[in-house]
Amino acid sequence: MAASSEAAVPRYVGAAFAAQFSTSFVAGILSLSILSGDVGEVLSAAGTDATRLRLVVLLELFTSIGIVALTSLLYVALRDSVRWVATVACACWLAEATVLAVSTLGLYALLDLGRTSSGSGAAVPPPDAAVGQLAVGLHEHAGDIAMLLFSAGALLWYSLFVRTRFVPRWLGLWGLASVVPVAIGTLLNVWGMQPSMLLYAAYVPYELVVGIWLLAKGSSRWPQTLDTTTSVVVLEGHGSAAEAAAGLPG
Repeated sequence: MAASSEAAVPRYVGAAFAAQFSTSFVAGILSLSILSGDVGEVLSAAGTDATRLRLVVLLELFTSIGIVALTSLLYVALRDSVRWVATVACACWLAEATVLAVSTLGLYALLDLGRTSSGSGAAVPPPDAAVGQLAVGLHEHAGDIAMLLFSAGALLWYSLFVRTRFVPRWLGLWGLASVVPVAIGTLLNVWGMQPSMLLYAAYVPYELVVGIWLLAKGSSRWPQTLDTTTSVVVLEGHGSAAEAAAGLPG
């Protein structure tokens, strides 16, 4: 029974990848029409389309929950490869989930401010404009921090994908290569520069693809044996592999 449960872990990982991709993607699409424009337009949109804004808040919270589930499952699956790498990656993505959940406070604040908005083009009282700007800034800047944490964790997780063959090598290399420009774009954004969306293009479908792959095929490298005797034999027969496992992820 335990072995059967362990064998299902890669498919749980796939489901978590697909679920959190779906919620985050839909939330991003829905929020575009609300968070575009100046603070007056944002408050007006928040007032006239409060239902959509509430849905965005819920979807972002579900995304945070999905990240926690995904991170926990990845740690279970990969902690026995290079434990410190898995631990740091786990910490990065758990912090990302926390910051992402905090960012929804900015959107939630817009709901109250939006109720007092009289429509597009109407003058916004200075106090409301200031609070609205703060709320939008909280959501945006917290999102940038979450992306930095995501990028750091993704580089570590996907390096373990390549090392352990948790997914096919080409899929691990895709994730590792495509998350580098995401990290660069996020750093540019933090420094106040407008990055090209092309930096994100290669990564956008990755989580959905890896999720579907794991759901459909699982992982050929799971479950790995944890038997002490077997481990000793493996280490004695493959010294170079043991030395490589003690180093940084390749």
